[in-house]
Amino acid sequence: QVQLVESGGGLVQAGGSLRLSCAASGRTFSNYAMGWFRQAPGKEREFVAAINWNAGRIDYADSVKGRFTISRNNFKNTVYLQMNSLKPEDTAVYYCAADRNPLRVGDEQMYDYWGQGTQVTVSS
Repeated sequence: QVQLVESGGGLVQAGGSLRLSCAASGRTFSNYAMGWFRQAPGKEREFVAAINWNAGRIDYADSVKGRFTISRNNFKNTVYLQMNSLKPEDTAVYYCAADRNPLRVGDEQMYDYWGQGTQVTVSS
């Protein structure tokens, strides 16, 4: 079992930046690939970014490429999402998730553990 706790969300103006963190506990963090997802009001949850155990494989949604950066620190058991040039359409609850297969960056259904989410609101 892995417990995931997100932090770093908040209210920011368009064009601003935020850095989300997701702290993991319970099992060896490097045994998991990690992903970030988001869900806007009235919409389905969508993929944002993913990173495998050693950052050798990283993937981004087209909507965030060039603006968001996913990274991880296996010594701190934490995955990060640096979000720059934020847009109002980035407003959502952001979730981190852990995949027991550390090698891949997979689809949403492949993730085994989820955090509770952190709200990001971008004002225009």
